[in-house]
Amino acid sequence: MSAGAALQRFATGMGTTGRWSTALIGASVPVSIALDNILLALAMLAWLAGLHYRDKLRFAWTNPVYRAALLVFGLLLIGALYGHQRPGDAGVYLLKYLDLALIPVLGWAFIAAPDRDRSLRMLAGGLALVLLISCALKIGLIPPNPWLRGTPESPIVFKLRLTQNILMAFSGFLFAWLSCCARTRAGKIGWSILSALATANIMLMVEGATGYIVLIALLLLFGWQQARFRGVAVAVVSALCVVAVLSLIPGPFQTRIQQIFKEFNTERADRPATTSTGFRMEFYRNTITLIKQQPVLGYGTGGFPAAYADLVKSTGQNLTRNPHNEYMLMTVQIGIFGLAALLWLFWQQWRLAPLLPTPLERGLAQGLVVMMGISCMLNSALLDHTEGLLYAWLTALLYAGLKSGDYRVIK
Repeated sequence: MSAGAALQRFATGMGTTGRWSTALIGASVPVSIALDNILLALAMLAWLAGLHYRDKLRFAWTNPVYRAALLVFGLLLIGALYGHQRPGDAGVYLLKYLDLALIPVLGWAFIAAPDRDRSLRMLAGGLALVLLISCALKIGLIPPNPWLRGTPESPIVFKLRLTQNILMAFSGFLFAWLSCCARTRAGKIGWSILSALATANIMLMVEGATGYIVLIALLLLFGWQQARFRGVAVAVVSALCVVAVLSLIPGPFQTRIQQIFKEFNTERADRPATTSTGFRMEFYRNTITLIKQQPVLGYGTGGFPAAYADLVKSTGQNLTRNPHNEYMLMTVQIGIFGLAALLWLFWQQWRLAPLLPTPLERGLAQGLVVMMGISCMLNSALLDHTEGLLYAWLTALLYAGLKSGDYRVIK
C-alpha cells in the first residue's frame, strides 16, 4: 500500500471515529461530565488527524451561525488580554466558553443527514434515561443510592435540580417533535408518553423556576409551529389551566412559587440578601453597577469575580463568580460588543432556522434558541458545563445541514 493510500485510509478512520464520538456526546451530556470530556477530546483529535483542512475551514467559514459563534469566542479571547483578572481566572473562563469555538469542529461530524438523525436519537435516548430513572426514583422503584443525586422527595438524577429541569423542559419539546415525525403509531404513542412524563417531571416532581418558564415558552412555540395562532391559543389555555391547578394543589410547583413570592417580598435592597431570590436580585443590581462603570470594553474575560469583589468589599454582601445572567456576565467581561455578538449569534440561529432541511431540524433549532435565550436571562448558561455543551452540540448538529449560500436568500 502506498504512503498516500495509507494516509487516506487513516484519515477515513479518523473521520469515522470523529462522527461516532461526536454523536455519543448527545447521549452523555445528560449523564456524565467525565464522559463528555473524553468524547470531546476524541472528537477534537479525530478532527485534527482527519486531514481535509481546507474543506473543514471552508465549511466553518461559509456557515453564518458557525461564524457568529467564533466571533463571540474571538471577542472573549481578546478580552483575556486586558483587565484586572485574578491569576488563572481568564484561563478558567475561556476554557468554559471553549464549546463555542468547537461548534464548527463538532459540526464537521454532522454533514450527512443520517449522522444528524442518529445523533438526535442518541440525545433523546440519554434524556429518556434520565427521565425514567427520575420517575422510578420518585415512585420508589429505585432506592436512593450514591450514584444518584436525588431522593424520592426531589428525584434529580445525575445533575443539579436547575440543570435537570432545563434538560427535561427541552426533552418534552424534543419528544413532542419526535412524536410528530414518527412513522408508526407505536412511535407516536411512545414519544408522546415520554413528552408527557417530562412535563410531569418538571411540574410535579422536581421544583425549579427556570424549568417552569422554559417549559411554558417551548409549549407556546410548539403550538405556533404546529398550528400558528390556533396552536398558540390552545397552548395558552392549556398552560393556564395547568398552572392554575398546580397552584392550588400542594406540591413542588406550589411550594416553589410561594417561596419565590415570599423571598421577593421580604428582601430589601438596603441590606445584604439572605435568600435565593434575594441573592439573585443583589447580584443583578451590583452587576448593573459594574456595567455602568465599564460599558464599552468591560473588565476582561474572567474579570467578573475580581470586579464584583471590589464592588461589594466591606458591604457584608456575598461574593459570586457569576451574576446568574449570561447577558450581564458577557457585558461585564467584554462590554457591549460582547453582548451584541451573543445576541447576533442567537438572531442568526433564529433567522436561518427556516432554511434547515427537515421539519424536525427546523422546529428543534427554534426551540434551542428559545431555551437558551431564556436560560441565559436566569442563569449563566454558557458558563455551565451541561447547558453550554448541549447548546454547542445541538447548534453544531442542527446547522450543519445549512447549505452554504442558502442564507443569502433571507432578507
